[in-house]
Amino acid sequence: MLAAFAAGFVDSIAGGGGLITVPALMIAGINPVAALATNKVQGLFGAGMAAFNYARAGHVNLRRQLPAALVSGAAAGVGAWLASSLPVDVIRLGLPVLLIAVAAFFAFRPGLDDIDREQRISPTVFMFTLVPFVGFYDGLLGPGTGAFFMLGFVALGGYGILKATAHTKLLNFASNVGAVLVFATTAKPLWITGLCMGAAQMAGAYVGSRLAMSIGSRVIKPVLVIASTGMALKLIADAMGL
Repeated sequence: MLAAFAAGFVDSIAGGGGLITVPALMIAGINPVAALATNKVQGLFGAGMAAFNYARAGHVNLRRQLPAALVSGAAAGVGAWLASSLPVDVIRLGLPVLLIAVAAFFAFRPGLDDIDREQRISPTVFMFTLVPFVGFYDGLLGPGTGAFFMLGFVALGGYGILKATAHTKLLNFASNVGAVLVFATTAKPLWITGLCMGAAQMAGAYVGSRLAMSIGSRVIKPVLVIASTGMALKLIADAMGL
């Protein structure tokens, strides 16, 4: 639950909470498949709390974003359903490069702040291209989902950092719902553990999202860079057997 609180805090700001909770579950002796499924259960509550906080403060219009959320959830369900039959190990090998690229974008791209900029693609195109792709990936594997959504909203949607974070948590919540619905029947998550961690996730997400809204890009950018780099290093260490 302590790990879940920390993960909820980090995840509500920049994503990457699974980097904390999945190792914690496995250290506790839970097998990898059940750990991944349980992680989706507890992550659902943190993402939901963060999305609710951002929406209540007016940073995301839930009704307007409902179609994109449904697309994200459906794609994640498909990804979770195919998780046992697709070469996820091959996909995992390329993730460190992508995550380091995301970290570099937010660390070195000048002028990134909370002010919206010109859109590069329309919301409809965004919803039917990047949203299902990232949602599918979240159900299939998961690490870095928030960072990939953030990159899309900022680089393609023209969103400011805070607005991108708010919309990311909504779509991440939807993808968690889709994945949990499938994992509930295929992977046997530990429900009591997941629900207890979910309560801690909600507390951490509440604190993190409130901090993000009060400080904005000044806290979101460095946390995003650190989280993305940390995930990349963790994946490299796992691949090397360290």
